[in-house]
Amino acid sequence: MTMKETIIVDKSMLNMRLDQIVAHVTKISRSKVKRLIDENLILLNGEQAKASSTLCLNDYIEYDYQEEVEIVPQAESISLDLLFEDDYLLILNKPAGLVVHPGAGNRQGTLLNGLLGYNPIFSELDRAGIVHRLDKDTSGVLVIAKTLSAQKYLQSEFKLRNVNKEYTALIYGIPKKTGRLEHNVGRHPINRKKQAVINSRGKVAISHFNIEDSFSLASQVGIKISTGRTHQIRVQMAHIGHAVIGDKLYGNRKYKKIVHVDRHMLHASKISFMHPNRKEYLSFEAPLPNDMVDCIEKLRGSIS
Repeated sequence: MTMKETIIVDKSMLNMRLDQIVAHVTKISRSKVKRLIDENLILLNGEQAKASSTLCLNDYIEYDYQEEVEIVPQAESISLDLLFEDDYLLILNKPAGLVVHPGAGNRQGTLLNGLLGYNPIFSELDRAGIVHRLDKDTSGVLVIAKTLSAQKYLQSEFKLRNVNKEYTALIYGIPKKTGRLEHNVGRHPINRKKQAVINSRGKVAISHFNIEDSFSLASQVGIKISTGRTHQIRVQMAHIGHAVIGDKLYGNRKYKKIVHVDRHMLHASKISFMHPNRKEYLSFEAPLPNDMVDCIEKLRGSIS
């Protein structure tokens, strides 16, 4: 059941936080409310806000919540491309097309289901030890925790921006300059499936990119991200006029279809962080998938 409602703040709510008010009115758990706020499905006066936001009289809260029947994820036998494993970590190369978490329309066949099938230990951890995510059609290196202490440590490291994340993308056109991108990114005001660069109340998104190779109508770029906003790279590259090749959500009709691909050409190529137990700095790399290698060859040969 979908709930799309508006709450008008009255005097009784003035000493309450945003998440407290929504939880009280909707009877949704505070943890789920917090997730909805993080996913920009709860807006304050039409804009993004923090769970801890204090409110003013007559402020309005909009929430868009797909009520779901709680279904316990089932273990499944799914092939995992492992890059590394010890008692604390599992590092894998996620293929494009694999959904990370179960959700509406994807109850089965997700990475989480595969982790539960790979080792029962993951059933003891929240989200099966998954500490970050990649979009369904983004391939690349992904970190999974195998213990509760490792999970808490890695969640903190991601939050503190101590994890170095590097991506490879194939983009339309050749940027005139490279360097730092900094934008406020939030939910698109019209299309709720999209994120967008917005002028106010968005969350800062910071990326650094450089050209690794260029072709007649496209480029291969390396991108390091300092923040982890939803669709960050795809939104920012499209905003500067160089959308990721194959991006159906953020690509624009003005981009000439120079090569046929089945998904957006974005790959999480490298991740580096401190080991949660040994305190040793580790780096893991995932090689470019075949479809990106093929795309590069076509671009290099100007084959459409």
